Amino acid sequence: MRVVPILAGIGLTAAAGACAAAPPVTVFAAGDIADCRWSRPASSGAAGTAALIAERLPATPDAIVLTLGDTTYPVGLPAEYRDCYEPTWGAFRDRTRPTPGNHEYYNGSPAPYFDYFGAAAGARGLGYYSFEAGPWHVVSLNSHLSPADHARQLAWLREDLARHPARCTLAYWHVPLYSSGGHPPATNLRMQDAWRVLLAAGAELVLSGHDHDYERFAPMDAEGRPDARGIRQFVVGTGGAFLTPFRLGARGGEARQATDHGVLKLVLRDDGYDWEFLGVPRSWSEYPAPDVNDRGSATCH
Repeated sequence: MRVVPILAGIGLTAAAGACAAAPPVTVFAAGDIADCRWSRPASSGAAGTAALIAERLPATPDAIVLTLGDTTYPVGLPAEYRDCYEPTWGAFRDRTRPTPGNHEYYNGSPAPYFDYFGAAAGARGLGYYSFEAGPWHVVSLNSHLSPADHARQLAWLREDLARHPARCTLAYWHVPLYSSGGHPPATNLRMQDAWRVLLAAGAELVLSGHDHDYERFAPMDAEGRPDARGIRQFVVGTGGAFLTPFRLGARGGEARQATDHGVLKLVLRDDGYDWEFLGVPRSWSEYPAPDVNDRGSATCH
């Protein structure tokens, strides 16, 4: 794998000045995960990304796992969770905080998703909730609600952010606002109003999936304009499902790749965050492992 840099430069974290900083929290995140239609679980893409997380847990025993939607394929049936997700990413269920994707709804109801994750998925049927990860406030949103339910989600989001003021805030949902992937850009605008609410609250990060690739964006406002105090978005649809090529050239992209499965590792610090894309080592001998991983650091606003 080669992550292709698009814009030069990565922001470096300023030296920490606090005398008693809160302990950092490690997060592993990816979406578009378990698909066993053409392989057994042990040889699926989800098994490869699960191995990346498992081998790092001894060094980060309190790590959190975020799933960014489309947890199973093709339609989120109970059998898909039991036979494909559980043997791979199921090892992390006790530390997983999920968000639903469009495939969770393809069976007509996301009930199997809520059945599998239980209380960790928030209030049943809503698909949005928040929690604290060390010094960070973290919000999971649902990008597949009806207009009326989405309006209620926005009202909840405003109240939640007002109740939990934090220097550093991360939000995640399935459909990205910005992407160079294959889904039509107009379909991504459903979460633009949520981006505005988060931006007004000073949020730092948004994570999404949906497009089966990895892409990092510069901080931007809700209209896609560069903004030093804007939100940085990562698209991490590389959790194990088939990868898809880039078809667009979205503004603000800084790095991207669509050749290797992998997960995003974040270290959430008291005053900022570090990121690294971890690619699954390749099995063919001439290219034994990903050759470049995207990594960097930034401070909170």
